[in-house]
Amino acid sequence: MDGFNEDFWKAIDELVNNSEIIIDRPKGTEHPKYPDFVYRVDYGYLKNTSSMDGAGIDVWVGSGESTIDAIMCIVDLMEKDSEIKILIGCTEEEKTIVYETHNKTPFIKGILIRR
Repeated sequence: MDGFNEDFWKAIDELVNNSEIIIDRPKGTEHPKYPDFVYRVDYGYLKNTSSMDGAGIDVWVGSGESTIDAIMCIVDLMEKDSEIKILIGCTEEEKTIVYETHNKTPFIKGILIRR
């Protein structure tokens, strides 16, 4: 099964490498709908891509080397949808922050999948 996993990660690499990363919610800014929520890691999307919500594929961009070594798989019970979020250059501390961010409420749950 490792070959299948390798192909998945190569596809993610290709997708990110051939897309422009837009950071629309920089670290330290408030969520536009929920001002009590402050982003602790840069958050954005891949331009000209689409995810389950119709918007661009979400990315968390950390302060480490620009490698892709994890994704978050999210289930949103309020929106009744799911999607992935690509982690780019996230340190172990930033991965923990991202994981905790997606597991704070009973309505959104996520798992971190490492490369």
